[in-house]
Amino acid sequence: MLLEQHVLVIFPHPDDEAFGVAGTILSHTQAGTPVTYVCLTLGEMGRNMGRPLIANRETLPAIRKRELEEAARLLGITDLRRFGMRDKTVEFTDQIALQSRLFDVIEEVDPSLIITFYPGYAVHPDHDATGAAVIQAVQRLPKESRPKVHAFAFSNGCEKILGEPDIVNDISPFTAQKLKVIEAHTSQTAGMIEAMKQGYKAGDKNMIERLTVERFWTYPVDEGD
Repeated sequence: MLLEQHVLVIFPHPDDEAFGVAGTILSHTQAGTPVTYVCLTLGEMGRNMGRPLIANRETLPAIRKRELEEAARLLGITDLRRFGMRDKTVEFTDQIALQSRLFDVIEEVDPSLIITFYPGYAVHPDHDATGAAVIQAVQRLPKESRPKVHAFAFSNGCEKILGEPDIVNDISPFTAQKLKVIEAHTSQTAGMIEAMKQGYKAGDKNMIERLTVERFWTYPVDEGD
């Protein structure tokens, strides 16, 4: 993995940074690379509220906020920025205004690498809208000033359209820490974390793959702008 100058991570929900990206983030923070994480919402419209229940619709935002802060701490992220947007509305918000907010952060942070969702291949409308806004914000920069964008895609059959991912990170040294980051999102992961741990210990190939490898596509930001 290349040593980056500064990594900017942009996702819409608490826990988006955990499942497909945590090991990669840990590899950067533990190499001494500063990482800024912009999380657009608190995921307050989510249906998972712990198992057993630890939240209700009124208390969930505060719980998700604490869980996000703990996950960021475990990841070694000291620059966590919450945009305060409402969950499940990213696609309906003023896209120009969102792009401008993201552009301001990109200009300020001046990252060499941005990690976000691949628009159109990230399953959830908030995911796709976030990725699209990030790409639009990056394309406001002169071509010579644009950072790399490593996009995370996981829709069914995305490899048939996008091809194989060109970035494949072995994050096996960070598997235990990645599990702790996932576990930090208790209200969302309490019903699955033990099964993940047991599957990994039992040698389940799919679970080992999920916890030791993270894959990205380098987004062609210079095309189509």
